[in-house]
Amino acid sequence: MARTGDRSRSVAASALGSLDLSLDRTSPVPLYHQLARQLESAIEHGTLAPGNLLGNEVGLSARLGLSRPTVRQAVQSLVDKGLLVRRRGVGTQVVRSQVKRPLELSSLYDDLESAGQGPSTRVLRNAVVPATAVAAAALGLAEGAEVTLLERLRFAHGQPMAFLCNYLPTALLELDSPRLESTGLYRMMRSAGITLHSARQTVGARRATAEEAARLDEKEGAALLTMQRTAYDDTGRPVEYGTHVYRASRYSFDFQLLVRP
Repeated sequence: MARTGDRSRSVAASALGSLDLSLDRTSPVPLYHQLARQLESAIEHGTLAPGNLLGNEVGLSARLGLSRPTVRQAVQSLVDKGLLVRRRGVGTQVVRSQVKRPLELSSLYDDLESAGQGPSTRVLRNAVVPATAVAAAALGLAEGAEVTLLERLRFAHGQPMAFLCNYLPTALLELDSPRLESTGLYRMMRSAGITLHSARQTVGARRATAEEAARLDEKEGAALLTMQRTAYDDTGRPVEYGTHVYRASRYSFDFQLLVRP
């Protein structure tokens, strides 16, 4: 019977064997950074899956023909990002990939699904409430007018990713909680014939409250990304106002910046 250590080394060899690591020793880019980027890319694309073992730094150094300090620096950069973890007696293990979301008018559910992140949802609240001043202003309604309030937890591979709070005009569409737990809000809106056209969005950051930390499996005070968005349909009508918080350890926004001609 194979011992645990033998099995670990076998899994590590299998995980690394599926990678095509290519380091350019003539490049001005440091070798540790080249290695870190290729390992991160493999994690993002699922070539290295959560639970895969990379072995220890001695084995990695021998396989790649790199010095231990170089491998250690590459591994540490991914440990700092929460993508890898060092386990005593086992080696370096893939924890998870960080979701990178492009800044475009799309739903988190669709983005996670297209990235192979296995999204799921838990509806915490689905109720008609008086609109707050901020939500009313965003939706073009009088303060206190009735709106539908949705509060949801979004998961990726069973792990909490974001807490989503959305306000919508009550007459916009029927929002069934079981369906909301099996698909995305924007997908439901499109199915109801609502054509999303544009949005105004603000991205920020702050520390997690005790309640948010408990919901998102983080420590109180952990870094959170925040997003406020007002979405409009093709007639210019505001159809949704959302205020969301995301785990910064597992989530980031991607920007493409262009030089203005």
